[in-house]
Amino acid sequence: MDKPVCLIETASDGKLFVQQSAMQLLEQIQQPVVVVAVVGLYRTGKSYLMNRLAGKQTAPLNHRPKGIWMWCVPHPTKQGTTLVLLDTEGLGDVDKGNPKHDTNIFCLAVLLSSTLVYNGRGTIDNKAVMELQYVTELTECIKVKSPDKDADDSSEFVKFFPSFIWAVRDFTLERKIDGKDVTEDEYLEFALKLKLENMSRLGTLDSAAISSEFLKVTDNFCKFVFHDSRVKRLNKYTVTGKGLGHLAKTYVDTINSGSVPCLENAVIAMALIENEAAVKEGLQVYQSGMEKLKDSFPLELKDVCSKHTHFSIMATQAFMKRFFRDTEGKYLKSLEEQIITLFDGYLCQNEQASKNRCEKFLTSLSALVMKKLKRGLYAIPGGYDLFCKHLEDIQKKYSSQTNKEVKAKEVLEEFLKQRSVDSKAILQIDMKLTEQDAKIKKEKEKAVLLEQEIKAKEEKQRQLEEKIEAERQSNEERMRQMKEKMDEEMRLQREEAERAMDSKLKEHSDLLEKGFKEKADWMSQEIEEFKRQSAENNSAKEFAAFLENSKSRHEDEIAMMMQQQRREWMMAMRHCPLCNNLWFR
Repeated sequence: MDKPVCLIETASDGKLFVQQSAMQLLEQIQQPVVVVAVVGLYRTGKSYLMNRLAGKQTAPLNHRPKGIWMWCVPHPTKQGTTLVLLDTEGLGDVDKGNPKHDTNIFCLAVLLSSTLVYNGRGTIDNKAVMELQYVTELTECIKVKSPDKDADDSSEFVKFFPSFIWAVRDFTLERKIDGKDVTEDEYLEFALKLKLENMSRLGTLDSAAISSEFLKVTDNFCKFVFHDSRVKRLNKYTVTGKGLGHLAKTYVDTINSGSVPCLENAVIAMALIENEAAVKEGLQVYQSGMEKLKDSFPLELKDVCSKHTHFSIMATQAFMKRFFRDTEGKYLKSLEEQIITLFDGYLCQNEQASKNRCEKFLTSLSALVMKKLKRGLYAIPGGYDLFCKHLEDIQKKYSSQTNKEVKAKEVLEEFLKQRSVDSKAILQIDMKLTEQDAKIKKEKEKAVLLEQEIKAKEEKQRQLEEKIEAERQSNEERMRQMKEKMDEEMRLQREEAERAMDSKLKEHSDLLEKGFKEKADWMSQEIEEFKRQSAENNSAKEFAAFLENSKSRHEDEIAMMMQQQRREWMMAMRHCPLCNNLWFR
């Protein structure tokens, strides 16, 4: 993007709405996003910081932005990542007459960003600290867990909220404490003391370089932001541009309804959207590959099964890139079932193509015999043996040319059944044969037909086993990919928990160091509760159970398919009219 566009606008009735054109731009961004939001009082130069972060020296906007404006550029230091800059409407403008509007804009900036920059001017004094009221009131405006749950979720804030940077611009005082030069961080600690203790729930509190030379400030500031800003994540889910658009829509709709934005509900909504899209994307990958393969039908069954396994693995890979929060495997199971349904359809199409080719070939091979039959040329003494000889020649040529066709034996079985009607008629009028000879010939023909029918049934059984083996390989690969995905999600979850714990321990240490024992004791209880919740995390157990259940379910399905096929085969043989009790007596 060469300039910002409006992402969230304020309507005349005060309602917020997401611009469709901005949503369409975000839809095209499939990369992970680092989202940096700049907030602060109005007329403090927030847009200038945004321009510098975007690599522009001059501002393309010559007016104060309303709502939230968005600027997407390639990240200057993180390859394969998009930097999304959010410039927010200035806070504290009395002309707007609705202080809740400021709170909503600020909440959206917090919810959408991975790094939140609070832009301030002048000195760090009591007035500057008081201006951060929007930060300290966040626990009332945003919930981590569902509002329907009574549990206190304030301890969870640090795991979800963005890194916080306070950029102090046009700083006019010398950085000295008791006449001694100090660093920016030391001065900030001295100025704040514990006035910002409530801000600890935001996570990391950093200060941008404080300097009277403004250009130097912004250069250092940009490097600092680029280096320290993380990719936007939501409960282990790496947010892409498309996901960011969904989040913006979800949060805006919640605020407009008068409800409190809830991170847990946003995760659920995002999971629904992304997982359904992941299933759809996986199916498209599979179907696209199999549709190209269909142009080559008919093929050997092993070739179709091999391609099915290959495209099924590709489909699972595409699915894994997008799905999250599916420990029960609901969406993976849906993908698997729909792929199997499609696979069965392609097998039927391949079988039909094979059947058409075999029938056409048989028609060509038997054309001369059929002409002789119609002319009555077999209605002569010795005509039966001659007809059987011609059929045997056709069968040999057919089998040598179609031994790799999936429907070869079945088509030949049907052909021989049809010709048996003709052979019986020829047998009855062949005066050369005695009654005993005719009986022997008839029994021999039954045996030949029965043998061919058995071969067709056995071939069908073999093909089923080949199909089942292909499904077994696909399922094993799906489970392997699922395990890798879950292992990665659990690693990220552990990192989030460790980061949250480090922040709490640091806060606890600071409280003790500064003599706030009562608050430190309260913090100790919170740390113990956090440890207990982390120890009770059931994600690993749920996933292990899912893998075991999935494996067991797949094995049961295969066993049922095998049993059903065997029953059908046995019943078909028992009721075969050609058997005449020869086979099962």
